[in-house]
Amino acid sequence: MYILLMGPPGAGKGTQAERLIEEYKIPHISTGDMFRAAVKQGTELGKEAKRYMDAGGLVPDAVTIGIVREGLAKPECAKGFILDGFPRTDEQAVALDDILNGLGIKMTGVINIVVPDADLVSRVTGRRICKNCGATYHVIYNPSKVDGVCDKCGGTLYQRDDDKEETVKNRLNAYHSQTVPLIEYYKQKGVYEEINGKQDIDKVYADVKSALESRM
Repeated sequence: MYILLMGPPGAGKGTQAERLIEEYKIPHISTGDMFRAAVKQGTELGKEAKRYMDAGGLVPDAVTIGIVREGLAKPECAKGFILDGFPRTDEQAVALDDILNGLGIKMTGVINIVVPDADLVSRVTGRRICKNCGATYHVIYNPSKVDGVCDKCGGTLYQRDDDKEETVKNRLNAYHSQTVPLIEYYKQKGVYEEINGKQDIDKVYADVKSALESRM
């Protein structure tokens, strides 16, 4: 199963991806995670990506496309994957088509999880990440048992720079101006499915699974 997850920052793509991974035993290819790993390691790519991420902008296509091409060509992706965070522009969508054609892969479905902007700002700014193990919490929806302390490993929780309110609003503006046009692109290809992300997490997943399995 080859899945593309779409949706604005905070729509719940990560949560749904975790469930899909567990059920279908396929890898999660997240460009965001790749960029953050590079930032943490202090690589040249990481330094370049950080400038854009901190400002809420999009990482340049040349950098992003190269990372995705390399990731999707790995053996573990041959039987399926969940792609998250790419493509974000028309140019990237065309590049992804070229990558998939070269690998002999046909996309099962493009799932877009839709949530209003006002809800997204609240969701994202309340997110906290463990510095040690990377576990994710939310100050309202999924708080840790002890404020600022990870339940899993006791690590310190922090707010990422790209989860702060001003940056979140910039990210949403970038999403609407550059990514929303992809909806029509994938509708024309007949692979697009829209899911109401304001529903209970379990209902969102049920809708995602139903949409995908109807295409298998």
